[in-house]
Amino acid sequence: MANINLPSLSPEGSLTRYLQEIRKFPMLEPDEEFMLAKAWVEHEDSEAAHRMVTSHLRLVAKIAMGYRGYGLPVAELISEGNVGMMQAVKRFDPDKGFRLATYAMWWIRAAIQEYILRSWSLVKIGTTAAQKKLFFNLRRMKGQIQAMDEGDMRPEQVEHIATKLGVTETEVISMNRRMSAGDHSLNAPMRADGDGEWQDWLVDETPDQESLVAENEELTQRRDMLAEAMTTLNERERHILTERRLKDNPKTLEDLSKVYDISRERVRQIEVRAFEKLQKAMRNAAIQKYGAGILEDASN
Repeated sequence: MANINLPSLSPEGSLTRYLQEIRKFPMLEPDEEFMLAKAWVEHEDSEAAHRMVTSHLRLVAKIAMGYRGYGLPVAELISEGNVGMMQAVKRFDPDKGFRLATYAMWWIRAAIQEYILRSWSLVKIGTTAAQKKLFFNLRRMKGQIQAMDEGDMRPEQVEHIATKLGVTETEVISMNRRMSAGDHSLNAPMRADGDGEWQDWLVDETPDQESLVAENEELTQRRDMLAEAMTTLNERERHILTERRLKDNPKTLEDLSKVYDISRERVRQIEVRAFEKLQKAMRNAAIQKYGAGILEDASN
C-alpha cells in the first residue's frame, strides 16, 4: 500500500494540471469495486488497491477544496487527503455492503483535519473531540450569524454558537481569540528599540534540584512503607489487592472469582478488607516514623 504511485502534486505545481490528470482515472462500477476490494483483502493485490485509490482521487480533491479557508496550501491538503484515502482502502471491508466512497470520506476528512490542527498553529488548537468540532465549525457558524468581523463576538452570538456546538461559552471565546490572533514569536522584541524579548519574561516552572531530591526521598519512603504494609496481608489478600488496585490494567472481579473459585462479591469483600488492613498498617508505620502529628498535618 505504501508503494502506490499517485500523480504528483507539489505546492509549486499546477493545481489545474493535477485535476485534469486525475480525471483520467475511471470511476468504478459497484461490482468492479467489490471484486477489487476482495482481491486486496484476500490477496493484498497492490494493483487492485492502486485502482481503488486512483478512482477516488477526485473525491479527495473535492473534500480538500472545502478546507481552503485555513490558509494552508491546497496541494498539501490534497496530499494529506490522499493519505487518508489509502488508509481507507487498507481498512475497507467490502462485505459490509456499502460503497468505498461512503467509507473513505471519513478517513479523508480525518487526515485533512489532523493536518490542519498540526499546521495551522504552533500551539495545539484542539485536543478533545468537542474542541476539534468547535475549531472546524466556528468560522461557518460566525458566517451564518454575520459575526465575521475581527474581535470578540457579542454575548448572544457566543451563547448561540456554544449551544449549537455543545461547548461552553468560555471555549467559544477562547477559540475565537486564538483563531483571530494567530501565532507570535517569543523572540519578538518587546519595544521598538529592540531591547529585550518576550521570552525573557517567561517564568521557569521546572522544579529546582532541592525539590526534586525531596520528592524522590518522599517517594522512596512511601514505597518502603507500602512494601512493609503489604507483608501484613495473607497471600490471597495480597494478590487480590495487587491485581485490583496496583496494576495499570486491573483484573475484574469476575477474573479473580474464577482464580479462587469464589463469588465476585466475596472477591470484593476480600479486596475491601485487605485495603483497610493496608491503610491501618501504613498509618501505624507513619506514626512510628514521624509521630502522630504527621497524620494531623495530612488531614489539614
